[in-house]
Amino acid sequence: MPPEFPIVFAVYPRVTQLDFTGPYEVFARLRGARLVLASTTGQAIQADGGITFGNIVRLAGKARYVTSVCTGSTLLGAAGLLRGKRAACHWAWRDMLPIFGALADPGRVVRDGNVITGGGVTAGIDMALTVVGEIAGTDFAETVQLGLEYAPAPPFDAGRPERARPDIVAAAQQRLNASRDRREAAARRAEAWNKSQGHVA
Repeated sequence: MPPEFPIVFAVYPRVTQLDFTGPYEVFARLRGARLVLASTTGQAIQADGGITFGNIVRLAGKARYVTSVCTGSTLLGAAGLLRGKRAACHWAWRDMLPIFGALADPGRVVRDGNVITGGGVTAGIDMALTVVGEIAGTDFAETVQLGLEYAPAPPFDAGRPERARPDIVAAAQQRLNASRDRREAAARRAEAWNKSQGHVA
């Protein structure tokens, strides 16, 4: 591993803070890690729950890994980074990935080349441990996992739509559907823009 290993978290307005704070805790334990929070505009942003983050204007350099958690993969798609690649996403929004030419994958952590995507919110810790294992080795990743006491044992078996009761899935879907039209419209605008710029075939 190089003496300094920059890790940039590209965050956006109303980001779910656990999407990046879970992975942040894992990556912070890498020797030489330099963690940076950034936004595309360089402005301060507010996360769900009211936490506000101030960020830098732009990022430079070529990333060794491009990662995302939850609906972050739709942002990678909007940036044209997922065309023809398998990617994970939160279960309720996974069907949006094909808009960007991505192959939706229900996996908790999905790797395709240097792109590593995690499923919904809590999968960020799994994604980060996967990357740390690759960078610093399995033993180190397991030591980090133990240090965090990351041993998921949820009180309910309702963390995936395939396992939750149908009435729970319906209630969650109803709540999430309030933003579906807006999200799909944004995804289609982003893909149309990519096509107009010649970024996609």
